[in-house]
Amino acid sequence: MDATRPVEVELKYRVTDPAVTRQLLDAPGLGQLTARDTVRSTQTEDRYVDTPDGALARAGFAARLRRTGGGDVISVKSLASVRTGSMNHREELEGPAIRGDAPSDWPPSAARSLVLELAGDAYLVELVTIRQLRHRRHFGDGTCVVELSLDEVDVVASGRIVEHFTELEVELKEGPETGLAALAEILDVDPGLTSDPASKLQRALAAAGIRVGAPDTAQRPDGEVDRMVDETDPAAPTSSAADGAPGDAELAEAERTEPGVTASAGDPPPAETPIASTETTPIPDSAETPIASTETPPIPDSAEPPPIPAREAARPERPPRPKLSVGKSPGVRGDDTLAEAGRKVLRFHFARMLAREEGTRLGVKSEELHGMRVATRRMRAAFRVFGEAYRPGRTRRYRRDLRDTARRLGAVRDLDVLIEGLEGYAADQSAAEAAALDPLVAGWRQQREEARVLLGRTLDSAAYRRFVDGFLEFARTEGMAVRPVAPTAPHRVRDEMPAHIWAAYAQVRAYEPVLRWADVETLHDLRISAKWLRYKMEFVREPLGPEAEPLIERVVALQDHLGWLHDADVASGLARSFLVEHAADLTEEQTGAIGRYLVERERELARLRRSVGGPWRRVAGLAFRRALGRVVASL
Repeated sequence: MDATRPVEVELKYRVTDPAVTRQLLDAPGLGQLTARDTVRSTQTEDRYVDTPDGALARAGFAARLRRTGGGDVISVKSLASVRTGSMNHREELEGPAIRGDAPSDWPPSAARSLVLELAGDAYLVELVTIRQLRHRRHFGDGTCVVELSLDEVDVVASGRIVEHFTELEVELKEGPETGLAALAEILDVDPGLTSDPASKLQRALAAAGIRVGAPDTAQRPDGEVDRMVDETDPAAPTSSAADGAPGDAELAEAERTEPGVTASAGDPPPAETPIASTETTPIPDSAETPIASTETPPIPDSAEPPPIPAREAARPERPPRPKLSVGKSPGVRGDDTLAEAGRKVLRFHFARMLAREEGTRLGVKSEELHGMRVATRRMRAAFRVFGEAYRPGRTRRYRRDLRDTARRLGAVRDLDVLIEGLEGYAADQSAAEAAALDPLVAGWRQQREEARVLLGRTLDSAAYRRFVDGFLEFARTEGMAVRPVAPTAPHRVRDEMPAHIWAAYAQVRAYEPVLRWADVETLHDLRISAKWLRYKMEFVREPLGPEAEPLIERVVALQDHLGWLHDADVASGLARSFLVEHAADLTEEQTGAIGRYLVERERELARLRRSVGGPWRRVAGLAFRRALGRVVASL
């Protein structure tokens, strides 16, 4: 080892029992060290690169490109490590990089200098991609600080996840190595851990069957040469995306005909807390924007679980779903192809959909069904935004099954919104007035129960199980169902999404001449247009950067306002229909109470129509346009 280079000192373990290992992460202390902070979870995607002839590997080094909030980072680590007991000592250099550029164009750093020294002017090819969901926490005392991280790792090669494993690392951040050695004595005897000096890259290459340092090229067993990281090189193969759009009209029509759809009150932004599997243990949320989380906390061990309805308890036990690891966000990057950016978004919301499935079946907490419905809507929107990148014939069945599931969920959720609104109104009335509203409440509850029965049949059907199993493979397999595209055709996020975002914004602005006189139907169409602008920005919010957040919030505020207006219109229409259909069955008191509720909803509708100008100007104004231009230019 070169004594002049920084050295990473860490413990590495294979994890055989992730649940027991998670207890180490959540513990208030580790040996003599106490927790310094809370557990933080992040998702990373690392691309390991080398020259075609394996120059870095022959010299004993591995190079890793990682996208961070501050930009791209190149890390160069020695392949060989020096072991002292269970401790691994490995040389490591880091510096800034620019993905897609040659190393000679990266900002100066010791890591860049070493890459240039070993690789010369040769271009770099990607060997393997490692995605990991990292849960980390710092422990320390007066002299020593370590970082404990539990990593859920997916190895991606030739566009497929070839292995999934869990690993525990303890890295010395400050202080003498004796502190880390003391921890090794504790962890070495843990039955859920096995000390393993092999790096993630070594395990990934072995899983993928990739040989490095061969005379001609870094090559997979099937002879496929890995794609290049330096996309400016003329010999670099280009990842695929596609042209052509799927059924936008069908989706827009489905939006128009859905009754009682709420806006962001029923459509919160993605939560930061990752969903590491499709199991349905509730996970506390920390929302990305200041909107209250809809996640429910886990039930304490001492508490009695909620009763399970008999019809649910009678169902046969279903086999557990395979794990689908996602992070706090989809992880879209500006240099992603449209196809793989869409797959990341779809995978993220598919995991959230599955995590809510069991709670939706039980029907104890309406938030579970609401969360599942939101996830399916986001997935349908993702197919509309990114669907041109996939072969229509290969994804048509996914879009169809999503539509059917979303409609069943929406039928129940829309009635939940109506009932909650009516019950809130009744709570502010006198006891006699509230009692007179009971027939309307009972009627809507009966409709909801009928919709729940149909939803249950859908979720229990063989067709739904086939959809879940098929979509799992699609979500986890890079390159699957991708439509070929010419190498020179625009196909990356940074090239395509600016036009998508501006087109969506132009559609919103098109309502300006008629807004003052717009009827309810026109305002509903504006709400749908605002929703698509919001989705197109949210799906690429990471490469857009933090300046996009306040712009998205303004669009959400407009969508909220128009959503409340739509809800008031639907509620008044359904109340009017109920009065007509049940006129002979209602008492005078009941007819009067329901009529007054109808009038109150119509007044709320009129108020929301008069006040739409406020949220509209915050989106249609010059300040928003200028800010949107700066944000889109950053892609």
